Amino acid sequence: MKLTAQEKAMFDGAQGPAVQKAMDLLVRYGRALGAERLVETNNVVASVSATTPFMRDFARQNGGMDAVFSQFSLDSDEVVKIPKIKAFTTHTQLGFDPEQAARMGVDEEAVHFFRKGEAFTTGLGIQATNTCTPYQVGNIPTRGEHCAWMESSAVVYCNSVLGARTNTEGRESVGAAMLTGRIPYWGYHLDENRLGTHLIEVATPIESTADWGLLGYWIGDKVQEKVPVVTGIGKTPNLARLKHFGASASSSGGVEMYHIVGITPEAMTLEQAFGQRKPTEVFRFDAREKQGILDKLNSTGKDTKVDYVMLGCPHYSMEQLWELTQLIEGRQVHPDCELWIFTPRSTKALCDQNGFTRIIEAAGGHILSDSCSAMSRAMPKGTRVVAMDSAKQTHYLPAILGVQAWFGSTADCVEAACTGRWQGGLK
Repeated sequence: MKLTAQEKAMFDGAQGPAVQKAMDLLVRYGRALGAERLVETNNVVASVSATTPFMRDFARQNGGMDAVFSQFSLDSDEVVKIPKIKAFTTHTQLGFDPEQAARMGVDEEAVHFFRKGEAFTTGLGIQATNTCTPYQVGNIPTRGEHCAWMESSAVVYCNSVLGARTNTEGRESVGAAMLTGRIPYWGYHLDENRLGTHLIEVATPIESTADWGLLGYWIGDKVQEKVPVVTGIGKTPNLARLKHFGASASSSGGVEMYHIVGITPEAMTLEQAFGQRKPTEVFRFDAREKQGILDKLNSTGKDTKVDYVMLGCPHYSMEQLWELTQLIEGRQVHPDCELWIFTPRSTKALCDQNGFTRIIEAAGGHILSDSCSAMSRAMPKGTRVVAMDSAKQTHYLPAILGVQAWFGSTADCVEAACTGRWQGGLK
């Protein structure tokens, strides 16, 4: 790899052992990828937390959080002192919500260790946003900006909706990026890799957030890790719809970038989306395909008695919480069911201020932050059947926690929470 003079100095240890190890990791990583050089970045989404029992034991036995960062973010058996970060970094979601630890089955010891870990990460200069949706809480890179982001649903939003540039990075590469301000220049950092590969013709109305989740899940299954170009969309989708669309496509497949003609920034026309290329395949999404993918998502759902309704994957936006309050105000969650809603911590603070928390809690629901049931492996005790408005979570939760899952609209889920039964009105 070709290194600049500044990069070579970091590689040679001029800025200390932690930065040296970070540069060594990036060079090895870049060579494995076939990257010819590194690119500067000042925008990182990372995980540095240590919320699992294994991580806590490792920290105790090996020298605290510096040891955790050295081993799991720098691939170093040697413990080095971690300096303040160079690149602006926000933290992705965690293993639990420390404010709702008892509800999630987490003991006080874990919360105490979490507090120590958060003091370490914020002391490095990392922003404690603790969300899978950093673009909802202030991390909004500009079009063309080179980033180093973790979290599949955030990556696809970053590339596709914001027009910034990132690959799906791991804990190690983002750990190195935040200390050096560098990431390998490959993949979706390059113009040619951002062009469309497959054409998707939509021939049925796509309106609700649930519709967008179904379309994304179907597309991901069809194109896997390629770049779909979507046509036939009428009404411009809002943030929540695009968020669920990308999250679904990155779950059923490995989509890291998509184009919607006339809507996303690098696809004002079909010609711009494909460049000089022709689509390798053309797929058509109609009412039959829509019903088929809904049936596939609900294939684990057998029993209509719902124990748990989970909303907020990816984390709910303020608009989604506003919509939820309109659906649930004056109603009551069924005594045999629980309703948990996950949102970023800063958004939860606004819910408190706006009165949303009061409305939801009066109905018997609970707003949690920092995590989700897939990340935390936490659900209400005795849960067998879950209802969700997230195709991504419906994809993962049955495999992770062995539950039955129903997918539908937010209104379907509120109805299930209040009646204790799945009625599934989505068409």
